[in-house]
Amino acid sequence: MDYERLIRVARGEEPADLLIKNAQIVNVLSGKIESGDVIIADGYFAGVGSYTNAGRVIDLKGKYIAPTYMDAHIHIESTMLTPAEFARAVLPKGTTSTVSDPHEIANVFGIRGIELMLKLSESLPFDFYFTLSSCVPATHMETSGAKITAEDLERLTLNPRIVALAELMNFPGVIFHDREVMAKLKLAHERKMIVDGHSPGLLGNDLNAYLCGGILSDHECTSVEEAREKLKKGMWIFLREGTTEKNLLELLPLVNDFTMSRMCIVSDDKDPVDILEVGHLNASVHLAVRNGISPTTAFRMASLNPASYYRLYFRGAIAPGYKADFQFLHNLEEDLLKPLAVFKDGKMVAENSELIVPISSPTIPEWAIRSVNLNRQLSADDFKVQPSGSKMRVINVILGQIFTKGEVIEVDGMRKAVPDPTEDILKLAVVERYSGQGKLSVGFVKGFGLKSGALASSVAHDSHNLICVGTNDNDMAYAINQLARLNGGLIAVNDGSIIGAVPLPLAGLMSVESATETARKLTLLLRAVKEKLSSSLDNPFMSLSFLALPVIPELKLTDKGLVDVNKFEIVSLFES
Repeated sequence: MDYERLIRVARGEEPADLLIKNAQIVNVLSGKIESGDVIIADGYFAGVGSYTNAGRVIDLKGKYIAPTYMDAHIHIESTMLTPAEFARAVLPKGTTSTVSDPHEIANVFGIRGIELMLKLSESLPFDFYFTLSSCVPATHMETSGAKITAEDLERLTLNPRIVALAELMNFPGVIFHDREVMAKLKLAHERKMIVDGHSPGLLGNDLNAYLCGGILSDHECTSVEEAREKLKKGMWIFLREGTTEKNLLELLPLVNDFTMSRMCIVSDDKDPVDILEVGHLNASVHLAVRNGISPTTAFRMASLNPASYYRLYFRGAIAPGYKADFQFLHNLEEDLLKPLAVFKDGKMVAENSELIVPISSPTIPEWAIRSVNLNRQLSADDFKVQPSGSKMRVINVILGQIFTKGEVIEVDGMRKAVPDPTEDILKLAVVERYSGQGKLSVGFVKGFGLKSGALASSVAHDSHNLICVGTNDNDMAYAINQLARLNGGLIAVNDGSIIGAVPLPLAGLMSVESATETARKLTLLLRAVKEKLSSSLDNPFMSLSFLALPVIPELKLTDKGLVDVNKFEIVSLFES
């Protein structure tokens, strides 16, 4: 920033680059809508008030100017898009910056995965900030492609686009002061970094212990009561509205004039169809406003608050000295979904929901698109299960959430341990993808509603082994084998034939195609699953991807077995 020039422009001694006249200003600092002019120089706001001297003038004629959005918690990999394609998709919707935890790719490639995301997000008209993945692997109860230690992370702490230690999912590791977890906390605090949290359902003294680690935020609250306790004990609360995880409406009653300054609207995980057809943070802000939150408060929770939380000062508001990231809106109701124009660093990047600046995709190295190792063909026999008890544990999917319930059902000798689509009991398998040996574990799940066929995915948080749900062993084996041939992705099969697929060769997580083409293929896949396999979920692949995550209660499946998350241990599929 040229401070001296900005000062001269602010005082009217020198013309601004851009003057925006007759604007209704969404002021997230005062909480009011204010009339006035705005001037911009060198990509920064130089003044708000009454001005006339500028090289270019835009007369808004009473339309609104508002800050653009910063997504404070997202995993770019979970959008299935490269950073360039993600920017192309969300810039027209008013998002100009993100803070992303790259732990998806870090679980596959380790530190070089984080470095690859930094490289792929350079030189774009978008601000990509990252956090240092703290839990790779997330737990000892799964096989990941890499392990990241505190020493590994240390060399990245000086990168100006690294702004925090990422979500500490291993909250038992904090509470019981695991040595490696403590080393990462020590590194973060020595470097004066923010430490993000992840502590679903953690309350009482255990929450107190967790917070004594200097952890500041949580995006996993699913009830007002949980969020209220965490808020009053000092945590920032992130209101999440993703494709599968939808907690914003549940937590909105907690938002008031006092609490809103420590709350952020985030997406966490959104697929490309959702982003292109529904929206990104603009859709969440619109949802909040429709449900009684004032526009200035909703904007603040998606702009100024994220910037303040991550100490990215002079961002997220329309005020002198702040970065000129802003959008024009016809009104603060339905038009929140369709900005008239979006500006990044004072320059227009989108108009009438269309990108107007070129975005080039960097070259992806060959090693990054060859990450699924399966050196043998799986057969139906690999998925067979013989009962070893009279009762069986079943994972129960909860609609709209990533936590699950554990259920125990009777296993009668006639049925044995096989899927029963009439009762919505399907077989679930996780296949280790890194060693090439194809070791797997098998469990059972309710809530998908499949009547035939199988689904498989290389997106399986957080270690991203291959995960499959199906109505029969033959289709499950075929789905996994075909998925390996794709080098990762999403696939649906029925009676030994592929009915739809989305290749995700970049780390087995991201497409190398455009956002539009990726969304098109995903739309066709989801339609085929619903029409031909009768799935009851809008996006069963998103739900499937979280069934191997052993840090979200209650019951999950990894390549090492069935995990009781509440006990934080592997348990038997059967019991007497």
